[in-house]
Amino acid sequence: MVASAKSRCLILACGNTLRGDDGAGPWLADWARRRFSDLSGFRVISRPQWTPELAEDIAGADAVLFVDCSLEARPGSISLSPVEPISQSSGLATHHLSAPELLALARDLYSALPRESLLLTIGAGSVALGEHFSDAVKAALPKACSRIEETVLRLLARKTASE
Repeated sequence: MVASAKSRCLILACGNTLRGDDGAGPWLADWARRRFSDLSGFRVISRPQWTPELAEDIAGADAVLFVDCSLEARPGSISLSPVEPISQSSGLATHHLSAPELLALARDLYSALPRESLLLTIGAGSVALGEHFSDAVKAALPKACSRIEETVLRLLARKTASE
């Protein structure tokens, strides 16, 4: 099965909205969905965790921006970095995958990869039960939105310039 409509830019967010700062990914996905609602070829998918089924969507995208929180990063810090598929996809978990594992699955199952894959993370201060963000994440959300906006517009412009 091949993705029905090719996405020029796919945002793939991950996080649990009931676990404090872990909900930053879905919050940013909702923001992006509203911000870019008028763009054709732009798509947002938000899930509590990334699962193998998403490989088809990734294989059908020109560019993908993964969005998640990071427990290793300083609370409120924002990072944007390229993502490459892992070298081998054997032994992958079936319920939760990382961005590199999803890229490898898209490559292995569909023989396709986006031309550019990026991961935006926001450092989590707390993932305790609750629906509220820590002060550090609240303060960082405007900057994260700006980074997403800049990145999406750049990715879409790059595609348009090469058509």
